[in-house]
Parts: sequence; C-alpha cells; structure tokens
Amino acid sequence: MIICICNAVREGDLRAAARCCSGDAEEVYRCMGVEPQCRQCLDEAADICMEERACAA
Repeated sequence: MIICICNAVREGDLRAAARCCSGDAEEVYRCMGVEPQCRQCLDEAADICMEERACAA
C-alpha cells in the first residue's frame, strides 16, 4: 500500500526504515532520502513507525 503519494513511499519500505532509523516520521522519511511534501501522510506514517518500534521492543 502506498502511504505517501508525493514520494511514492510504500508501507513496507516505511516499516523497514522505521526499524532502522530513530526519530519521528519526518526523520524516517529523511533516512529514506525523501522529505514530506503535502504532509497529509505524516499521521499514518507516525502510527506505522510506533507500531514497528513496539514490535521490536
């Protein structure tokens, strides 16, 4: 599933980056080499990052 249309960020890629990168959703985007554009995806991206980190703990 595409999470960020502006940057074509897929859920699986975001989950993998969240496991490797610390920080908020914007920092995870930077680790992926992209920046949030319209910012409408950030709430969902933040939820996914929290889910991944909770599973890793």
